[in-house]
Amino acid sequence: MTDRNEDTERHRSEFVESLADYSRKQQAQHWAGSFNDYLRDIVADNPARAARSSHQYIWDMICWRGLEAPKQADTANRYKLFEDDLFGIDQALERVANYFKAASEGSEVGRRLLLLLGPPSGGKSSLVTLLKRGLEAYSRIDEGALYAIQESPIQESPLLLIPHGKRAEFRDSYGVEISGDLSPYTRALVDEKYGGDFARVPVHRVFIDEAGRHAVGTYAPHDPTTADIADLVGSVDLSKVAEYGDEGDPRAWSWSGAVYAGNRGLLEMIEILKVKREFLYLLLTLTQEQVVKVSRFPLIYIDETIVAHTNMAEFRRFLQEKENEALLDRMVIVQVPYTLCYTDEARIYHKLTSATPSFRQVHLDPHALAVAAVFAILTRLRPSERPDLDLSKKLRIHAHEEVEGVSDAEAERIVREQPDEGMDGVSPRFVVNALASAISQSESKSLTAMEVMLALKDSIDSDARMDAKVKKQWIDFLVTTRKEFYNRWVKEDVHKALFVSFQDEAQELLEKYLDEVEAVLENRKVDDPITGEERDADERFLRSVETKIGISDSGKTSFRQEIVRKALSTYKRGAKFTLSEHARLCEAIKQYLFQERRDVLRLVTSSTRADAETMEKISAVEARLVDDYGYDAHSAHEALNYVTTLLAQE
Repeated sequence: MTDRNEDTERHRSEFVESLADYSRKQQAQHWAGSFNDYLRDIVADNPARAARSSHQYIWDMICWRGLEAPKQADTANRYKLFEDDLFGIDQALERVANYFKAASEGSEVGRRLLLLLGPPSGGKSSLVTLLKRGLEAYSRIDEGALYAIQESPIQESPLLLIPHGKRAEFRDSYGVEISGDLSPYTRALVDEKYGGDFARVPVHRVFIDEAGRHAVGTYAPHDPTTADIADLVGSVDLSKVAEYGDEGDPRAWSWSGAVYAGNRGLLEMIEILKVKREFLYLLLTLTQEQVVKVSRFPLIYIDETIVAHTNMAEFRRFLQEKENEALLDRMVIVQVPYTLCYTDEARIYHKLTSATPSFRQVHLDPHALAVAAVFAILTRLRPSERPDLDLSKKLRIHAHEEVEGVSDAEAERIVREQPDEGMDGVSPRFVVNALASAISQSESKSLTAMEVMLALKDSIDSDARMDAKVKKQWIDFLVTTRKEFYNRWVKEDVHKALFVSFQDEAQELLEKYLDEVEAVLENRKVDDPITGEERDADERFLRSVETKIGISDSGKTSFRQEIVRKALSTYKRGAKFTLSEHARLCEAIKQYLFQERRDVLRLVTSSTRADAETMEKISAVEARLVDDYGYDAHSAHEALNYVTTLLAQE
């Protein structure tokens, strides 16, 4: 106990010291000086960095966080900004990144509003949040240093102080262009406080901060009948009118609108299509021309990236109105669907649940999240154009698993045959709510895959929003999940746990299969390892293995030739041909072993009056499930009982 207390004290002391060190570094990052100092000390070192637009700045931030080029031509880049939080939507993330890349290069894309379109709980808000957190972190390193006119209410770029008559000379001297004009407030400030001497205007380093409304603005719509455009662009501050005597004085204007908060950075528009039409025209004009117009003032230059998001229902209503066509032309629309890969979906659940104390106190069996994910994906898929391809096979294709009769090229076509797939179905929030309900009812602090499926069924039954037809379909998907996926997974776990020598036995069977196949293809005899005599190849054994994965009699030769080619290729590399070299043959060998041992499994797991030896075997299997396969005592016991029931039904 004493050692534990000492460790706790040491960790706390280290944290306090690291916090103090962080504070010192933050202070060291600040910079302030005159505009002349800024040109000499900051701009001269890297003019292009000082003149970056908001799109360039965001793209540089994404690159700073890192990206990994695809290993295959048909896959997307992986962006480290998103990889720990967003799963299974790589194509959407690639399109978002491409928007910023194209905009940073000065193309017309930069004059378009970025609209993220997708179902609820699909990751749209999380994507924007990651952009904002990335900008905050980037602004605190040297590469992302951002400077502004110190007294500007909208953190304007100091380069805007350079008069238009001197900008061509600046371009020739520094090699970069300056776009935009000072705001009315800052123009009046320079004239009145500094006598027009812009060289003396103070400049300081600023840090992007959503909470402080520095270079990040956020607008969420409320009641459309009472929404005021002042929330975006400000309004007259009546308390200051008496001080300055004129409503047209920029100092009497409230510069607190979300548009001004996002200047030099990003403005997030939540559920954008719920706002009034005048709001949309203002925002789209801002993206197109980089200016906003408010009463009593000339055009106000704003450099910011507008990222908006909305759901499908709002977007469909928006499409039905003819007058919205012009607005659509000024948007870059990126669909952010639900993931269709169940392994990625399970990662989403793990992320959502691992941060919750109630979930951390409960053990989930190794397939609990996977079965929920399979069910969710089934609700999002649509029937394939191929009549012989059911949803279970299509789900496996989306998870990059091999499916008999489907080549890699065909699998790629199937994945892309319905672009709108994943835009509806079960949301991660629905599943996590069902998991939370199951945990609240669990007395063992352990949740099995079967209990998860029962919790999902209860959630479907009690959901008043769904009609009876949808409920029946979703419950059928749960049945499919159990029969086509969970049954196979849990049987495999129990089988491997029961037979310690599984890998050795499986490898021996693999080698026997290869020997027999080579003999058949070469039309030669085999030396029997027991009698030493020559015999015909064991066709019965070969077929008993191959039928486990549905290899037909007409397709056996091509399958066998494929296996031999893979084996030869492996041997040429100087490696040993193992089960990992061919997923389908591995599955066939496992199923064959399981079938051979099923009677032993029944004996071990189903004895009503088990003797001491049998009980010892049962305990050993349960211990192996716990130690090697991610179960706890409760879920291991339930898995054994469930597999026993399955065997009794076969």
